[in-house]
Amino acid sequence: MSSTLVRNHRSVTATPTEEAVARARDWAEIQERMLVPLYEAVYKRLDAGSATRLLGVGCGSGLALLMAAARGARVTGVDTHAERIALARERLLPDGAEAPSDARRGRARLVHGGPADASGDPAAPYNLLTAFEPMGGVPGDPDGPSPAVEDAVPLMERGSAVVLTGWGPPERCAASAVLRVATRLADAVRQPRRDDLEEVAARAGLKLDGSGRVACPFGYADVKSAVRGLLSTGLFDAAIRATDRDQVKKEVAEALHPHLRRDGTVWMPNVFRYVVARTA
Repeated sequence: MSSTLVRNHRSVTATPTEEAVARARDWAEIQERMLVPLYEAVYKRLDAGSATRLLGVGCGSGLALLMAAARGARVTGVDTHAERIALARERLLPDGAEAPSDARRGRARLVHGGPADASGDPAAPYNLLTAFEPMGGVPGDPDGPSPAVEDAVPLMERGSAVVLTGWGPPERCAASAVLRVATRLADAVRQPRRDDLEEVAARAGLKLDGSGRVACPFGYADVKSAVRGLLSTGLFDAAIRATDRDQVKKEVAEALHPHLRRDGTVWMPNVFRYVVARTA
């Protein structure tokens, strides 16, 4: 991250746009890689490759799409965060050439918006839908990307795999204690339930076809990096609105102390859960 972005991120006078850009950079450079084991496990299980036409809902800054494209998949990503989509374009389309959804293998299509803005080739509809944004963990937005998943299902080929992800059991997630800062400050007491993913699948008219758990430890160079990474997730936005950013940063840093190692790094073992469902 450039020094300018770091200053903007920390400055109390930074404009909303500057803060959004800085937070998107923090997501791409610090936090997004924490879910790589999840991406790898899903792609391996579903044998993603040259025959895969992937639609990624809430694709963020594109790391999961990049990994699928490296396996030969044709990828389309949608996200409502313009700053994250801009970073995804830098990763997947460095020459600036936007490819249509039926382009040659390895090209990508990136859309700022929702699934309705990403309809593909009717003759070759998507055959894998991923929602790697964990569901059920955001105060005030318990379903996360589930409405977008429901909107995306009509774009899928019959029998296609739909992957929904969420946090594992709290006792298996060291980050749970840190996330409780968000729910406490936001006065939101709802905790994610283990059956949330199945409920989302049922609402979308999908048939369950298996599930899995993946270890995704959160590791950071120091407490400051950990705070920046965690705040970039959006999980603390409601707490920031209810209090202020400095208080949230202070309390998150305090909650990280049990996970601070002697060398100054932060390490939090976590487990994420995913379900695979099929379109009718």
